[in-house]
Order: sequence, then C-alpha cells, then structure tokens
Amino acid sequence: MNQEIKILAEFALAGRTFRLRRAAESDVGAIVGLMARDQLRSAVDSAAPDRRAPYVAAFRAINADPAHLLCVVDDADGAVVATMQLTFLPGLARGGALRLQIEAVRVDGGLRGNGLGSAMILWAVDEARRRGAALVQLTSDLARHDAHRFYERLGFSHSHAGFKLIF
Repeated sequence: MNQEIKILAEFALAGRTFRLRRAAESDVGAIVGLMARDQLRSAVDSAAPDRRAPYVAAFRAINADPAHLLCVVDDADGAVVATMQLTFLPGLARGGALRLQIEAVRVDGGLRGNGLGSAMILWAVDEARRRGAALVQLTSDLARHDAHRFYERLGFSHSHAGFKLIF
C-alpha cells in the first residue's frame, strides 16, 4: 500500500530543517536502526534484514489503529533521524479523561542537543491538547539519567513508579 506522506510539523533548528511525519512501512528499517543503536536496547532490537518480519507486523498493527501515531523525523535529505510513538488512551480515571502515552523516543546520536527532541515532545504535547487529552505520560528506563533531566526540563515530573513483567 502506498501511503501519502503528510508533514505534521517542520522544525528549523541550528540552521537545519526537519520534518515530522507519520511513519510509513518503508521507514521500519530506519526506525529499528535508531532503536538498535541505543545502548540499552541493542541486545533486543536488530535492524538485520532477516529479523524484519516482526517489526513490519508490529508496524502494520500500529498503523491500522487510529489510537496510535508512529512518527518519524526526516532531515533535509530525507533521512530518518528521529522517531516516537504516540498512543491515545481513553480511560475512566480522571472523569473519563483521554491521555497520551509517549513511547520509543529516539533521536540520532549526532543530533542530540540541537533541540530536535524538545521540538518533538512539545509537538506531541500540543497534539495531545488538540485531541482533548487531559494529560501526557511517558516512561523512561531508570538508567537514562540524561533523559530524565531532559523530560524534567520540559515540565514532566516523577509522579508514579512503573512496573513491567517481561515474557
């Protein structure tokens, strides 16, 4: 299926232009590559072509569900340099409030510190407001101290303890 590319936002940072858009299936390799270069995820995620099928299946499930928005950021040359997944969760708590869950935020290591991650998260917060969400939440590995400082600078606070059961 050929998906029309719709630019959701443009960011001009440090003399460069970046475009945030909905990910396409053709971006799966680049997204997984960003995850695989992450020191905490490299043992789990692999961009090797022979391991592509589960990622494509996951992409298709994400893309088919309107509650999910998998985003990528392209540089001026069209290379995928960042990604994040947004999930809008309806709930009964907080008076039936809608919430946004931000996951899998990755920015190419060579671009960290130029404001791209901040622009992405602030866009996501604005998108949550536009869709009527009452709050934005995210999780971050306890070992990601720099990420924690980054999110705190953007106004996020440590409000809950998270737990996982991994199979």
